[in-house]
Amino acid sequence: MGSGSRHARIELPEGSWWDWEVLTWDAGQFRLAAGYDLTYHHGLELAFGDPLFVSCPAMFHDPVFRVPTGEELARAARQLGEEPPVLVAFEADAGGLEPVSCLVAAQRLEVVHGTVLRYWREDTDPGQRFAPWVRPPA
Repeated sequence: MGSGSRHARIELPEGSWWDWEVLTWDAGQFRLAAGYDLTYHHGLELAFGDPLFVSCPAMFHDPVFRVPTGEELARAARQLGEEPPVLVAFEADAGGLEPVSCLVAAQRLEVVHGTVLRYWREDTDPGQRFAPWVRPPA
């Protein structure tokens, strides 16, 4: 196994994190957004810096984060040529009959807590930000 804490179960801040979706995915970052209803805003993001391997659906519900198994860690190390600095494992409801097993390997992970609006409004509260696609009206 690796050095324990790098592959520990993620501890999420208090909140209702039922709805999840991929917010951003490119060579530099893989970012998951979560909330109780993603229509107007989300309140939590898992920001994986420099993702190395991602296996998860685009949208899912109610993930249960856990410590990666020895087999998952060994598979990631084989596929990547070395043990990844961050390896996150979870089971989630993706709409099928059984939960789907998900795995994300990356160089870094940051848990970002705060309201992110998914629509334009002029009167934002301090600390609020907008989702990447939100723009002021032309």
